[in-house]
Amino acid sequence: MEKLIIQGGTCLQGEIPASGSKNAALPILAATLLCEGPTTITNLPHLQDVITSIELLGALGVEVGEHQQHRIEVDAGRLDSLTAPYDLVRKMRASILVLGPMLSRWGEANVSFPGGCAIGSRPVDLHLQGLEAMGATIVIEDGYIRATRSGRLIGCGIRMSTVSVGATENLMMAAALAEGTTVLENAAREPEILDLANCLNAWGARVTGAGTQTIAIEGVASMAGGDYRVMPDRIEIGTYLAAAAATRGRVRVTGAAPSALEAVLAKLRETGARIDTGDGWVELDMRGCRPRAVSLTTAPYPAFPTDMQAQLTAVNAIAEGIGIVTETVFENRLMQVQELRRMGADISIDGNTARVKGVVRLQGAQVMASDLRASASLVIAGMAAEGETCVDEIYHIDRGYERLEEKLHHLGAKIKRISV
Repeated sequence: MEKLIIQGGTCLQGEIPASGSKNAALPILAATLLCEGPTTITNLPHLQDVITSIELLGALGVEVGEHQQHRIEVDAGRLDSLTAPYDLVRKMRASILVLGPMLSRWGEANVSFPGGCAIGSRPVDLHLQGLEAMGATIVIEDGYIRATRSGRLIGCGIRMSTVSVGATENLMMAAALAEGTTVLENAAREPEILDLANCLNAWGARVTGAGTQTIAIEGVASMAGGDYRVMPDRIEIGTYLAAAAATRGRVRVTGAAPSALEAVLAKLRETGARIDTGDGWVELDMRGCRPRAVSLTTAPYPAFPTDMQAQLTAVNAIAEGIGIVTETVFENRLMQVQELRRMGADISIDGNTARVKGVVRLQGAQVMASDLRASASLVIAGMAAEGETCVDEIYHIDRGYERLEEKLHHLGAKIKRISV
């Protein structure tokens, strides 16, 4: 078991590069199943979830080159298996994303029900309803989703009852090789959706409207493949900026796309931070001041992202004033609050809302990560606290942050990973 040991009280200062986006990389890896020719993906982050996706492709018989220098070559010219097994799928919710492309190109897909962070219910109903509307036959048995088609999937109009990033991605990929045009209404608008659409188009698909609530996919007979560079990770960037705010520091992140961070940057400005952006970079400077508390409500893009809620809750914990944090996306995503309280945070919860009254200082403590973004919030709190903080269960961190302790150490944090 590995842990992070943090000596708090250091003001973060300096410059670090952004990694490629985890949430964009995972559907792009799944999209390689649509292509008859080889594909090359660059700016691919070294993360456990990416490794799991690559292992899943390998289990299907896809030829996967070595993942090095943030680059990988994939050739899905043939498959040895049409089953995504439980022992891999259970590790990561995004494994469900192989369902649409595998069914659309190969006519059959058997995918175990997925796992991942325990942050609440994330049903796959919208994925299955959309595929059935396109002509798929779906049977649930023995813990697997078994999908088949007779002939090509058929394009149609699909209006999703709720906004779902995963369902939007899965149905976009399935529709890419369908006969006719598919129109997705009430589609997710996240930047990662646009990145997937750009990737599909680069490889031979015809997708328009990505980034809006209505996406049209004109099916093509085949997709050749090609090269694609994954977008920067907006959540990783936001996390490092939040860490700078909590520690009264100054941090610049290069290789960034500030336009994808507007809701987060707006809240960070409310803390009193000076935010500067340029072509491919963003910088936060607290000028040595204690942050001011902010209130926020999570919602689908372009509103404030649920993946940044825990980090801003940690900033509020040591801020001046009271911040009201309302989580509307996942019902269990305030789980970090109990651990922050162990560090002296003054937080009360009423349903899906946390009232965070900032304290002058937090105290280091032994805490346990419960999910990916909660892990990041505990690291932020540990850097802002007095004394030593030990964060257990850090395998969550490795699912979504590339070399987190190395980057923070480069910014001056006193942080190290130990094995016990």
